[in-house]
Amino acid sequence: MAQNLGDVNVLIVEDSVRNYALLARLLSFMGVKQTEWRRSGWQVLEFARDVLPQVDLILLDIHLPEEDGYKVLARLREDGRFRDTRVVAVTADVSDVNLSRAKAVGFDGFLAKPINVDLFPDQIRRILSGELVWDLG
Repeated sequence: MAQNLGDVNVLIVEDSVRNYALLARLLSFMGVKQTEWRRSGWQVLEFARDVLPQVDLILLDIHLPEEDGYKVLARLREDGRFRDTRVVAVTADVSDVNLSRAKAVGFDGFLAKPINVDLFPDQIRRILSGELVWDLG
């Protein structure tokens, strides 16, 4: 994984413009120069495969229009290019059941909404260094 956050590419899959803007702004403050955004899980795999030169981290909302984050993750993991990409669930549906399901299906972490802006930079650095971060907020 890239050590320099300026070299990190993050794909944010989030249907709320407000939530996307917050995540992108926080990542920018951390030094991440490249963020991309998709409003739904539909065509995320194709977009990431065809448009992005590399994807280091995907912040994936669970409740998306058309296809939920669990289905999107399953499709990403079936594609060899994304099998080892860090994919973190980001959701307001915070419960032990949802956290357990996210772990069971292969997410690399779980961040509760609303995002804790004080903890977020450290969480992202830890995730990018290979640590699993599970935060119920």
